[in-house]
Amino acid sequence: MKTKYRKLPRNTDYSAYRHPRWWPTWLGIALMWCVSRLPIRVQWRLGKLAGLLAFRFARSRRHIAEVNIQLCFPELNASQQSALVRNAFIANGIGLLELGVAWFRDPAKLTAITEVYGLEHFEQALNHGKGVLLLGGHYSTLDLGGSLVTEFIDADVMQRDHNNPLMNAVMTRARERRYGSVLGAKDLRGLFRSLKKNRAVWYATDQDYGRKDIVFAPFFGIPAGTITATSRIAERSGCKVVPFSHFRRDDGPGYDIYFHPALENFPSGNDLQDATLINQTIEREVRRAPDQYLWMHRRFKTRPDENDPGFYKRR
Repeated sequence: MKTKYRKLPRNTDYSAYRHPRWWPTWLGIALMWCVSRLPIRVQWRLGKLAGLLAFRFARSRRHIAEVNIQLCFPELNASQQSALVRNAFIANGIGLLELGVAWFRDPAKLTAITEVYGLEHFEQALNHGKGVLLLGGHYSTLDLGGSLVTEFIDADVMQRDHNNPLMNAVMTRARERRYGSVLGAKDLRGLFRSLKKNRAVWYATDQDYGRKDIVFAPFFGIPAGTITATSRIAERSGCKVVPFSHFRRDDGPGYDIYFHPALENFPSGNDLQDATLINQTIEREVRRAPDQYLWMHRRFKTRPDENDPGFYKRR
């Protein structure tokens, strides 16, 4: 079914999803809506439970997280690494339930428990007049953090469409209420149009997209396939690249958003140097809250030599 889904165009008209084959998805969406109405502490408890269940039963994803954390945190002993894997599943379980808040509720109600740091860096970059590329990462607060950001700035977003067209319709319509434009992952024309209008665009590069148009730059000391598109975009548009991140607090309900100064000497004309700077920047943010990163993704799947043994094969 997933293969068929990928061939379908984006359609956000709910009337296209009346057929009974969509009813299980509608049921899941209704459940998300109901959970989103619960108090935030209750949602976090349910999210912790969901994360622990995934930790117990999603063995393939747990293996990927274990490998990533062993590679990226060799200074931790085995017990500490195991605890970080477990906590990462809990954090991402909470993030899964936070999707309902981001999609079905007004995040403005959470601004009282949200703190923003470094907003002046974003404003300074925007004053340059050629747009801002918001260099984000795949943190567990991905959707809710992005929605909260739009309470403080105007922005567009680039997204990889969901494999399930109905889930994608719900996600896209929700994001359209928060962002100015929701651009497809390959819509470079739309991206450049937004930057030309001096818009900010949320953009993430911290996943393995295969061997095309990449260099191998260190991420936590491991050569990681990193796309060079960020340099091309900045070079062609003249935009500023502003790193930002968003995290859930550990000491009680609340969220923190961080904007940092625009990358200096970027692009430099050296793809490897640029990619290294980007990975170092994201790594610095991940270290703020290591458990709130998406360690379940095979970040080091593509190896520098195609004949190099993969990291994720089970022994």
